[in-house]
Parts: sequence; C-alpha cells; structure tokens
Amino acid sequence: MKQSMKAMYIVGSCIILVLLFSLYILYRTIRPTPGLPYESVDMHRAAEYMQFETGYLLVDVSEASVYEREHIPDAINIPEADLVGSAAVELPDPDQMIYVYSDDTVGSRKAALSLCSLGYTNITQIEGNTQDYWKAAKELETDEGFFQRIRMGRAS
Repeated sequence: MKQSMKAMYIVGSCIILVLLFSLYILYRTIRPTPGLPYESVDMHRAAEYMQFETGYLLVDVSEASVYEREHIPDAINIPEADLVGSAAVELPDPDQMIYVYSDDTVGSRKAALSLCSLGYTNITQIEGNTQDYWKAAKELETDEGFFQRIRMGRAS
C-alpha cells in the first residue's frame, strides 16, 4: 500500500510538472501585450526572452546613419520608412520571432504595428534604444546567456 501511494505521489508530481511546462510554452507562444497585436518589452525583458530563444532576428529600424554610428551587435538595419517595401525580402518568414528596436521608441512601435499589419505574427517591440542595451549589458555582464550569444553571432 505504501509503495502504491509513493508511486501515485511521483506520478502526480510528474503530471503537475508537465502541466506547468505546458502552460509556460503556451505563455511563450501567446504573449502579446494587452491591447496590442505585438509584445512590448523593455531591454531587460528582451534580454531574458532572447536567452532562451534561438532563430530570432533583431531588427534596428533607425535611420541608416544612426545604425552605422551605433547598433546592437548582429542587428540588421531596415529603416522604419523602408520597412513596408523591404519586409518581404529582408524578413521572408512571417512566423519567425522578430525583435524590433530603434533609436526612439516611437519608431519601433510604428515598425511593430507595420509588421503586424503585413501579417507577421511573432513581433516583440523593445522599449529603449542602443544606450539602453549597453546599460542592460553592463548590469547583466555576468549573464552567460543573451549577451554572450550576441557576441558570438548566434542571435539570428
């Protein structure tokens, strides 16, 4: 009798873990910010997301001159003004995870809305700019996840 109770306890614990993991996966797939068709996060939250995700693109929608002056490593540049015309070529997979940031939050919000209206389904708009990235990198420099992967070029 004791062994069957122990077995039931183990099976019950496993079921609870599977359910929790399933809920986490569901949350990661359906996570738009309420009222928006995309997720909007600060640079720290973006770093947390990118620690566990692979195959994403990091898109800087700043003007080319701003991008050339400073950008997050491995980010591609598609200026917000060119996004609608360039998206199909530069971002061929509408289901790929795409992180969008800019030198100003207004530009990245517009870009995220534009991408959603074009049918892209997995957009995360990052509140903040390149300076916020470097601040987050400094604060999280002991983290061996996101920032090391960025330096190694595994972000995209």
